[in-house]
Amino acid sequence: MPVVFRDRGRKFHFYSDEGTPREPVHIHVSEPGCEAKFWLNPAVRLARKIGYTE
Repeated sequence: MPVVFRDRGRKFHFYSDEGTPREPVHIHVSEPGCEAKFWLNPAVRLARKIGYTE
């Protein structure tokens, strides 16, 4: 799980071999007790969230 960015305790990361068939381009954001996944194309949008209230 390569981490591409860290900010205020959040990790922005991806998995190099995720999904069968392969999922569209996306990024995971996580911090203790919370995780979210964002699709990146054609525009950034929330795919799912766990633990975040906003």
